[in-house]
Amino acid sequence: MDVAIRYAAGSDVGVSRQNNEDSAYAGPWLLAVADGMGGYAGGEVASSTVIQSLRSIDADVPPERLVDTLGEAVTEAHDKLRDVIADRPDLDRMGTTLTAMLWSGKHMALAHIGDSRGYLLRGEELFQITEDHTLDQLLEDGSGSSRLSNVLFRVLDGRSEGEPDMTPREGKVGDRYLLCSDGLTGVVGPEQIYEVLSAGDDLDAAVRRLIELANQGGGPDNITCVVADVVEGPAEPREPVIVGAAANQR
Repeated sequence: MDVAIRYAAGSDVGVSRQNNEDSAYAGPWLLAVADGMGGYAGGEVASSTVIQSLRSIDADVPPERLVDTLGEAVTEAHDKLRDVIADRPDLDRMGTTLTAMLWSGKHMALAHIGDSRGYLLRGEELFQITEDHTLDQLLEDGSGSSRLSNVLFRVLDGRSEGEPDMTPREGKVGDRYLLCSDGLTGVVGPEQIYEVLSAGDDLDAAVRRLIELANQGGGPDNITCVVADVVEGPAEPREPVIVGAAANQR
């Protein structure tokens, strides 16, 4: 049985920000969300550099090569950030989170660093499949309410080692995945996310509704979402969707 993914993506500047430092990519085999940081311009450059670098692996990779291929691509993207900083010392404080999936049939590799998130809706249950790399999680608080809740200890920044969590996973037909920046999860809880993801088959409508809920909650940050279904059938020869800062860097 052939298995493929169907996808939608969207990004919004939010209510409080003047520029969008998020970037995302959704294609037949690759899904990725990056949330840049580092002040005006820096975050945009960081997230778009990483997403544009990763898009080269949006291809049908043998299942046994998924983790290595995605891991090598993340390392290459990290090295590109280092090169950008060498050319632009004014961007030496930039960095970005990354949550990415590389698919081959029902098999998938997951790369994660930072506090963007991945969720899985399987049946009637919603699972968070990534762990935030924030100091309160590191200190086993995890409440999300302390002053450490937004302080990241691991990101892609071209300076530190930038080691992502790398995990092989297996999807099932009927699974629905969400990759998102913390502009969504900072104001929209898992109950609301579950309600949206389980509401119907229209992936674009789900993306729009999640962004709408985040803005209704105050929209304090940029909001970026990729929603994907695991379906029976071959991969579609469809154009990838690129949103956020990376959409201006094609």
